[in-house]
Amino acid sequence: MGPLSRDAWAQRLGAFRASPSAFMAGPEGEDLGRDLLGDLRSEKLNEQTKVSLLALSLEYPAQLWPDVSAAEVAATSLLDTLVLLPPRPSALRRPLLLAATTALAAGGALGPTSGASCRLLPLLLGLAAGSDLGRGFVPASEQRPLQATACECLRELESCKPGLLGGSLGLLRGLLGQEGPVQPLSLLLALALRNTLVLQSRVGAGLGGLLTDKVSPTGGGPWDWTLVEEGDGRLQPQAPSWPAAEEGEGERSLTAREHSPEEARELRAAVIQLLDTSYLLTPVAQAQLLWLLGWALRGLQGQPPALFKPQLVRLLGTAQLTLLHAVLALKAAFGEALFTAQDEALLLRRLTLAAQHPALPPPTHLFYLHCLLSFPENWPLGPEGEEAAPLLLGPQLCRGLLPSLLHDPMALLARLHLLCLLCAEDEEEEKGQLPSPRHYLEELLAGLRQRAALDEGPRALATVCFQASYLVTRCLAGQPTVLTPLIHGLAQLYRVRPMLASHFVDFLDQVDSELREPLKVVLRQEVVSRPGRDEALCWHLKMLAKVADGDAQSATLNFLQAAAAHCTNWDLQQGLLRVCRALLRAGVRGGLVDLLQVLARQLEDPDGRDHARLYYILLAHLAGPKLGVALGPSLAPPALASSLVAENQGFVAALMVQEAPALVRLSVGSHGGKGPLPVLKLQPEALEPIYSLELRFRVEGQLYAPLEAVHVPCLCPGRPARPLLLPLQPRCPAPARLDVHALYTTSTGLTCHAHLPPLFVNFADLFLPFPKPPGGAGLGFFEELWDSCLPEGAESRVWCPLGPQGLEGLVSHHLEPFVVVAQPPTSYYVAIHLPPNSKLLLRLEAALADGVPVALRTDDWAVLPLAGDYLRGLAAAL
Repeated sequence: MGPLSRDAWAQRLGAFRASPSAFMAGPEGEDLGRDLLGDLRSEKLNEQTKVSLLALSLEYPAQLWPDVSAAEVAATSLLDTLVLLPPRPSALRRPLLLAATTALAAGGALGPTSGASCRLLPLLLGLAAGSDLGRGFVPASEQRPLQATACECLRELESCKPGLLGGSLGLLRGLLGQEGPVQPLSLLLALALRNTLVLQSRVGAGLGGLLTDKVSPTGGGPWDWTLVEEGDGRLQPQAPSWPAAEEGEGERSLTAREHSPEEARELRAAVIQLLDTSYLLTPVAQAQLLWLLGWALRGLQGQPPALFKPQLVRLLGTAQLTLLHAVLALKAAFGEALFTAQDEALLLRRLTLAAQHPALPPPTHLFYLHCLLSFPENWPLGPEGEEAAPLLLGPQLCRGLLPSLLHDPMALLARLHLLCLLCAEDEEEEKGQLPSPRHYLEELLAGLRQRAALDEGPRALATVCFQASYLVTRCLAGQPTVLTPLIHGLAQLYRVRPMLASHFVDFLDQVDSELREPLKVVLRQEVVSRPGRDEALCWHLKMLAKVADGDAQSATLNFLQAAAAHCTNWDLQQGLLRVCRALLRAGVRGGLVDLLQVLARQLEDPDGRDHARLYYILLAHLAGPKLGVALGPSLAPPALASSLVAENQGFVAALMVQEAPALVRLSVGSHGGKGPLPVLKLQPEALEPIYSLELRFRVEGQLYAPLEAVHVPCLCPGRPARPLLLPLQPRCPAPARLDVHALYTTSTGLTCHAHLPPLFVNFADLFLPFPKPPGGAGLGFFEELWDSCLPEGAESRVWCPLGPQGLEGLVSHHLEPFVVVAQPPTSYYVAIHLPPNSKLLLRLEAALADGVPVALRTDDWAVLPLAGDYLRGLAAAL
């Protein structure tokens, strides 16, 4: 089958994008990657269609090239296609470079043993340098775009393998001063410089002459992978972030070594060169460049932070959020070594004024508030893990950032967080300061509770109220002057709207004991002060089950006795019993005995009566500690108290098929091409004694007919087993993958099933010989088969490399059963039958020292690429 048309590809790509996993599992999934690579060279498809094919390889590399070998083959094919492009301008060069880079990076094939990597890296470096690669490889109109694309590809590879471009720092630095794309080169040099500094510091080495050596990108020598192999490939991501306690050990060790004066001078010059060109970059690229350089030089001896001062002066007034974030990252990295007190005051005032702008969209407004909350000033003053407001941020400056009930929930909580930090700093309120931050906080919380108390009010209002209350308790946990009015305000909220009991229960689960215990006391008082007959009785019981303890026993029991007469439905009875259970666990006895006796007689629901009777029995027969253990959560699965139950569970385990680790291994033995069908020889090996083994095989798609199961009575470790014969029934002559499932019985009598590693049917495993012709008729028989292949079939020629044993050794090892005519040691005619009804004919003639030309014919065109791959791999298999 030839290349697909544009419409056929459009339909195929649409089906793939609809469900990639389902498409790859179908019959067309196996050939998608191979067809894509082949049709990129077809002249029947226009460039637009080929660009769409390359876009697919960029979006789904893991599906198209699932393993290292497939990624290597794909990258090699893409590079071959790139080289074969005509010298005229083409829209395929940049996508081909990106696709080859993506295949190597995503497939994990990038490394010193990869032939495609050894071809791609010098090519990318040469394109980035604008070098003349010969043969009109880069038309003049495409040189600058290709240069930028090559830089992006190199940056992606450097991210995957840190230190990959360590030996090219001098070359990249020289390119930055020439005409070329400034932004891609700057980001590439910054990333390579940062990675090299980190990796060299790990091994205690210096930069040496890396910043001055201008190595030719196409010098022909092998690529230097030393720095990549010394590193472990785990560095911080190349994105701006706040300083973290879990910084990488390699980056933390940058202070461990001081560079020589020459190295420090060259490094300083390279950093200044990058910073001087940063104004030409987009805001996002500038932010990334500053982050890379800042965190690379942080704490590095001999490199003063003052290098960044001109950029800081330029960026303090920026309106770009990404650049403002980069400035804050520099503040976190260098602190007072770069920022003066005036700089800090200016930046803080800039943030506060920007956060108050009325036209800001909500995400931008929240960003400014987050920057204020995370302002990296004077870290780590105060106890570890304790939040604090920036020292220069006072009530006067934040007057316009105070929260209001009119703000949306996210902005209100962020502003409230800032107000809480101000209150923490304002422990000694100044006289005449009206209103103080603490007073404003109390009024705001009162307003939130008032909104949450509205009858039939939105649930979101109650949610914001409890979120704000939790935020206050977390930030001001040690200030009773704030917590006391908060506790009484929450109690009043429950008095007005008891249907918020679920919110209160969740709130009590989240707060610390400093607030939880006094809040439980006032809530319990609110509940037990109500009459037992109340419309909100279900909510009172829910709350009481959470707050009931050994205190105020008489008031609690009186409330329960009054409520028992009104618990007429199942929900109320269960709520009442949950309160009794909580009192039992708290050690309450006394009047609880009488209450449980009354409930055991009066409750209408049988389940409720049984629970009340059970609690009464436990209370009457168990002491306090044992009662707490009986009612508490189980720390271990309960022991079986009945031999009948244990026996039943044993029967269930014996009768059910259980999933277990694989206790048998399968390997494919030597191929024997006899009989009407190919047979796969399997060699089983048991790790433990197993019995009644049944092996089931499944082939994805419709390549083969369903395979029969193979049965083995017994397998024991250390005892040789007979090979198992698995007949194959191919519907087309193609390799396949067999999923293997084992069902067996263990020596303990359990029936288990396990998934075994898949088996692979190679192309050569399908070879069968033709019947032997009579003596002397071999040549005529072969010529008759040869002529019968055309015109319906296909013909090709392949160069087959030879190993040290020559042609005769190759044939005797691989093709001996299929030889029809032999004239050793220079000529062999081979006829192979491929089930179900195909044939493959080979003429091996005029062998040379290093290889032999092979003419081949077949009546099935799909066999040609498989036969070619098989012949080219014969020499390596010897």
